[in-house]
Amino acid sequence: MDDDGLATIRSDYDLIAHEYAVRIGPELERKPFDREILSRFAASVDGRGTVCEMGCGPGHVARFLHDLGLQVFGLDLSPQMLAEARNQNPDIDFREGNMLDLALPERSLAGVVSFYSIVNFPLEALPAVFDGMHRVLQPGGLLLLAFHTGNEVLRPGEEFGLPISMEFFHHPALRIQHLLREAGFEIDEVLERGPYAPEVEYQSRRAYIFAHRPEPRDEAARAKPAS
Repeated sequence: MDDDGLATIRSDYDLIAHEYAVRIGPELERKPFDREILSRFAASVDGRGTVCEMGCGPGHVARFLHDLGLQVFGLDLSPQMLAEARNQNPDIDFREGNMLDLALPERSLAGVVSFYSIVNFPLEALPAVFDGMHRVLQPGGLLLLAFHTGNEVLRPGEEFGLPISMEFFHHPALRIQHLLREAGFEIDEVLERGPYAPEVEYQSRRAYIFAHRPEPRDEAARAKPAS
């Protein structure tokens, strides 16, 4: 994805940030499956170190994880989304950042959560995203990735009554698993569900992938050619 594409994503989310925070911020209250998945993630990484929610938007997922006791910070491309997140969650750290070029130290995180944050990236941009996530995770570090499944590319032209230009990508679950493995992850579990009611969320099928960065000995074994 080029700089113009990233600039469009940033400016569009800046434009809709307040409405997004008002409408999407409370969504977990009506999504028991998502709360269960996030709680499982939290239990798996609790006490192991810092967690980053990438593409955090208004910070409601980071808030949920923080309230479960995790040391978590949020990362987002949009300054206005970050302003909404900081306003709602002054006790949580939120940082501006680009998932295609993560300015985070190698092996610095116990976990990464990416809840629907790859929706604006085409498939060809995802290897860079997943390589970055793998790089910043500690050996044994856990990734929780949620996304819309399918092959659609949506160009709605507006969101919450405001004009936007960015695209929204649904991705085949098997293809995402392949790209994660290419980046060096091991897949632990893949779960899918249909949509909640229209008043709760957009009507798409969802996938949730638990994956981890292998320990060094496991990575070495994977890289060793067969005799």
